[in-house]
Amino acid sequence: MQIVFATNNKNKIKEVQSLIPETIELLSLEDIGCLEYIPETQPTIEGNAIQKAEYVKNNYNYDCFADDTGLEVTALNGEPGVLSARYAGPQRNADDNMNKLLSHLENASSRAAQFKTVIALHLNGELKTFTGICKGEITTEKQGEKGFGYDPIFKAEGYSQTFAEISLEEKNKVGHRGKAVTQLIQFLNEF
Repeated sequence: MQIVFATNNKNKIKEVQSLIPETIELLSLEDIGCLEYIPETQPTIEGNAIQKAEYVKNNYNYDCFADDTGLEVTALNGEPGVLSARYAGPQRNADDNMNKLLSHLENASSRAAQFKTVIALHLNGELKTFTGICKGEITTEKQGEKGFGYDPIFKAEGYSQTFAEISLEEKNKVGHRGKAVTQLIQFLNEF
């Protein structure tokens, strides 16, 4: 089976590629010649994932899946949420985003947060979604060199290290994207 993962984020591709069976050939947007920016204008994480999957299906006619992920912080009423990638501005800079978040939580009594990933799958004319959630907390400072995005400031429940300090294999076991991709793979294997 050949399927497009509607992203050009090499970190996401690496994470998902390590999870899917060899019987599924994963193509990136670059592989199908989609070099333009795919709009993410929906007010929800699920809406953005669906919008991206539909864009690829409608414009390139490939079966595909797309994801959108947000970090939802309880003390900030779910911020940054759907705006996670551009929380500190359109430059989409991870350090700027983390610095802004840490400054907003400086005096917060709760640092509870969760990562949420929604995958929208467009396959044989049908649309299906899969959701993965990883609960945890925001640290007071950046720790670790692995991962990407908010990984250096997020600790999953039951862990003393951030996502940026644990292996990709461990992150995939407990992480939001790994949980959503596992559901996707189960569905594809039964298809």
